[in-house]
Amino acid sequence: MSRPRPNSGHSYLRLALVPVLCSLLVLSACKGGGPTPEAQAKNGEAPKEPDAVPVEIAKVSHRPVAASYSGTAALEALGESQVVAKTSGVALAVMVEEGQVVRAGQALVRLDPDRLRLQVAQAEAQMRKLENNYRRAQQLVGQQMISANDVDQIKYDLDNARAMYRMAALELSYTTVTAPISGVVASRSIKTGNFVQINTPIIRIVDESRLEATLNVSERELSKLKAGLPVALAVDAMPGKVFQGTVDRISPVVDSGSGTFRVVCSFGSDGVLQPGMFGRIKIDYDQRADALVVPRVALLDDGDPAVFAVRDGKAVRVPVKVGYVDGEWIEVREGLKPGDQVVTAGKVALREGSAVQVIGAEPAKVAAKAENAKTAGTKQ
Repeated sequence: MSRPRPNSGHSYLRLALVPVLCSLLVLSACKGGGPTPEAQAKNGEAPKEPDAVPVEIAKVSHRPVAASYSGTAALEALGESQVVAKTSGVALAVMVEEGQVVRAGQALVRLDPDRLRLQVAQAEAQMRKLENNYRRAQQLVGQQMISANDVDQIKYDLDNARAMYRMAALELSYTTVTAPISGVVASRSIKTGNFVQINTPIIRIVDESRLEATLNVSERELSKLKAGLPVALAVDAMPGKVFQGTVDRISPVVDSGSGTFRVVCSFGSDGVLQPGMFGRIKIDYDQRADALVVPRVALLDDGDPAVFAVRDGKAVRVPVKVGYVDGEWIEVREGLKPGDQVVTAGKVALREGSAVQVIGAEPAKVAAKAENAKTAGTKQ
């Protein structure tokens, strides 16, 4: 069965209507967009000014700034000692607890001394015996009843016995474990009744009177930092508090692998700071008492340092030469003068010559109308 042929007249009609519809759409778009600036000028109308961009500003001012290096590090105790047992034995008494303050030489643990006391007594008896033998040998050598070699041998044996006696006495003294440094007992891994092996760590003592923080600083800063510079420390555990310290020492050698050198800062704990706390450290190495500054947020993020200054109600891009950065402020060495207004918020929407409306200030148009009305009233 054959299909009916479409009507060719209707197809020609549809093709003829396409240009007409396009023309109507263009005219409709032009009508909806309003008169162009050229049409306004042709009709004698003033071109419509673009809306002003709302911005926040700050004035260029003078204030002291400091050049500084910032870094992070964990606090460490200036002195720390791992106390070990120098002899073996059963712990008869543990005389300190964790957190207790101890002094150098204070007794910490007492071990069973009985076995070592017997060794001391045995060594002492042998020493006394050889002392008597040596005295008799000295009398007999005068009577030529003993040779000089025999006397010398007895003397050597006596010296050895005396050394053995002193060693046994020293071993006995090790049964009382004492603190090698003053500080706080940080940990204790022994209880009364435990058998302690020789050279076993049993107590850890830390000296919290002074704390240190070590920074690995880039070699570019080597000429700027030196011992004695002031240091400010802020720790996460105590927000809002700043602790003061100094640069204690600087490593004279730069690590060839990392290109850094060690800077050790020292702080007084005052019973507040604790070893292991994580701190943010700031070292001021130079200061300017009367620097020209702007807020850091005023700088543009488009390459060379620049800001948008507000002049005659318009935004003007001004290249600047910057200096030290101190917190939220940055020093301006060239490009601005005191009292200049720079944009701190709303920079993204600005272009060179954009009209601006300072937030919190009277709009320019309202101010102009008020001024015109005041002028007209004066003339009348």
